[in-house]
Amino acid sequence: MTIRHLRIFVAVYQAENATHAAEELHMTQPAVTRAIQELEQYYGTRLFERMYRHLSPTECARRLYPQAVHLLDSFDRIETGLRNWDSMGIVRVGATVTLGSTVLPGLAHRFAQENPGIQLQVTVANGGTLTAALCENRLDLALLESTPSLPDLHTEEIGTDLLCAVMTPADPLAAGQTVTLEQLSAAPLLVREEGSTARAALQSALEAQGLPLHIVWESVSTEALLQAAAEGLGVAVLPEPRVKNAAAAGIVCTRPIDGQALRRHRVAAWHKEKYLSESMQRFLALCRRTTG
Repeated sequence: MTIRHLRIFVAVYQAENATHAAEELHMTQPAVTRAIQELEQYYGTRLFERMYRHLSPTECARRLYPQAVHLLDSFDRIETGLRNWDSMGIVRVGATVTLGSTVLPGLAHRFAQENPGIQLQVTVANGGTLTAALCENRLDLALLESTPSLPDLHTEEIGTDLLCAVMTPADPLAAGQTVTLEQLSAAPLLVREEGSTARAALQSALEAQGLPLHIVWESVSTEALLQAAAEGLGVAVLPEPRVKNAAAAGIVCTRPIDGQALRRHRVAAWHKEKYLSESMQRFLALCRRTTG
């Protein structure tokens, strides 16, 4: 029994006439009759009683019919899914905590509007976790806040942002227009966990100047660091987009950090051996249009 046999059987069952079934299937009537005979001979049972020009289904045919319809429907859905995978598939996207809360929600909403058949599966984590997932093929694409130094990953810049110093309005650093790296080094610092791109950028900038870090608070939560800064527990170094609302409300003060050392380049990253499906290319194209 083949899919072809089942399609012919269903058409004959519905039409109760081999000629009409042949017309519907764009086949010759002898070919339809032969297919039904092949089924009957192979399984040793009668499917239709031939009465004049009318084909009456037997009890065996009546039991087979709903199962055949179900199988054909399943087959058609499988075939449609495979043929249209690039416009109906799944894209596994990762984003850092900052980009996952500022950039990705808008991207995901717009992508869903433009590509209703494609599902985004989103993972929000720190940069180290995301790059590991790319290398292990647990993610298709990731949005990162800095370029990873991994030879197996391809990256494309999609925008930039700045890290800023965040403190309570009563902090002495709030009196200045900017904060220097030397001042940051001397301050009690509130930082993200190891593996985060914000932490890595801060460490790299200070170490390049031979300056130590005085870390008093470490957290995976940007909100926890923001609250700690508001309470005067230290100075946080966080992305500007994540703190602008709190700064506008007067909860904290933000100050730019001297120089360009803490300017970060947002990138889309994927494994260099990864096949970029049409779905992935559509998501990348949206990133290029909207995140610069």
